[in-house]
Amino acid sequence: MGEVIVVGSGPAGMMLAGELALAGVVPTVVERRTSAELAGSRAGGFHSRTIELLDQRGIADRFLAAGRTAQTARFGTSVLDISDFPTRHPYGLALFQNQIEPILAGWIEELGVHVEHGRDVTGLTQDEDGAEAVFADGEIRRAAYVVGADGGRSVIRKAAGIEFPGWDATRSNLIAEVEVTEEPPAGFVQDELGIHALSLMEDGRRYRVVTTERQLGGAEAATLDDLSAALIAVYGTDFGVHDPTWISRFTDATRQAATYRAGRVLVVGDAAHIHYPAGGQGIGLGIQDAVNLGWKLARVVTGTLPDSLLDTYHAERHPAGARALDLSMAQTVLQRNDPRTAALNGILGDVMDTGAARIEVAARIHGLDVAYDLGEGHPLLGRRMPDLDLETTAGPARVFELLHRGEPVLLNFAEPGRIDVGPWSDRVRALDVRYSGAWELPVLGEVPPPSVVIVRPDGHVAWVDAGAGEPLAAALTRWFGRE
Repeated sequence: MGEVIVVGSGPAGMMLAGELALAGVVPTVVERRTSAELAGSRAGGFHSRTIELLDQRGIADRFLAAGRTAQTARFGTSVLDISDFPTRHPYGLALFQNQIEPILAGWIEELGVHVEHGRDVTGLTQDEDGAEAVFADGEIRRAAYVVGADGGRSVIRKAAGIEFPGWDATRSNLIAEVEVTEEPPAGFVQDELGIHALSLMEDGRRYRVVTTERQLGGAEAATLDDLSAALIAVYGTDFGVHDPTWISRFTDATRQAATYRAGRVLVVGDAAHIHYPAGGQGIGLGIQDAVNLGWKLARVVTGTLPDSLLDTYHAERHPAGARALDLSMAQTVLQRNDPRTAALNGILGDVMDTGAARIEVAARIHGLDVAYDLGEGHPLLGRRMPDLDLETTAGPARVFELLHRGEPVLLNFAEPGRIDVGPWSDRVRALDVRYSGAWELPVLGEVPPPSVVIVRPDGHVAWVDAGAGEPLAAALTRWFGRE
């Protein structure tokens, strides 16, 4: 029996595979697509917190070199500047999914993960001891856990009996990559339906098209005729679109898995939540799911921690996902340009000019406001650890550099040698460090400096000396196992 089967090799699936491999559990990754090549450019990048997570693993530079940083936080017609935010990455990254996936694939390959393509999972069963993935060719594979990273129509989620409540679609969009015979106008059109745009692609020949349909499209595959009709309705011409390399339809249907865990089965990414792409939350949410789950699942599989630790995955990520879905639905409404929505956008624009509103909304868009409920205590508890420039006995080091191996760290800012992690020394890296600057968090601003913090592998603070509701030994046991 294998340890973990990950079904799906999109960004969330590959990120989870990398997290598991870093923790010593190399998963089996199976993918329905027959090759790693992705049809179409798909999603267009990610926000600040996702870049931070990649930085925590030492691979952010690979993505930054391939994409373009920009102030991508938009709310309605307002562009929200985060250049003054307390993060090393106060920006979003424009980078299409078909560029993101090869970089992630290269990373997990370095970690010893192999993706099996052309493997279509059609069913799943589970018992108290494990789960079995059933393949289209009749093969059955058993593992301790199966993770569905297989998209919004997730076979794994359905087979596990996980409900997917939410809101049905009210509108649909077409996205395509095509050639044209007439040069389209630059920029985008925003009308009472939504946004429409044609932009020249990097090859200088094809155009990337996004348009909102006049009527809600059906579940059948989108066609070139559908695209032509949608463009004529907006522009009065279809610009002679022809030779599509990719056409797809997406809607504003918004749904979230009722639970992210059902026994031996877990879901991440679009298998756990779907939403309209307004606000650009999709890939980042999935990567954040994977980084939260990976280290926990690895420790359960290796017997370091009890199975109950996996319940914290749902407890932490489900509320974070719900907030992102609310944001997406609000963004969707604001994309229309009818008189009522225009009036609302005008008022919101004035509100967004105020510092507090800009900071609150922009932090939410960029995922910098996420705070897991770890109880009462210091403001750092449950929040992302700032990437401080530290002085250690081995020399200067950033906090995120200390997380590259996906291991937890205890940072002692007080008297050197004061903290002894004892029996946990093989699981938690304890360091005496110095830092003399301010402790500033997004939204909250400056907070009191702690004397000791424990940073989990996902970069969130698990314990703060004199600011947590449990003793150090209890926190170490809770997150990293018994003595």
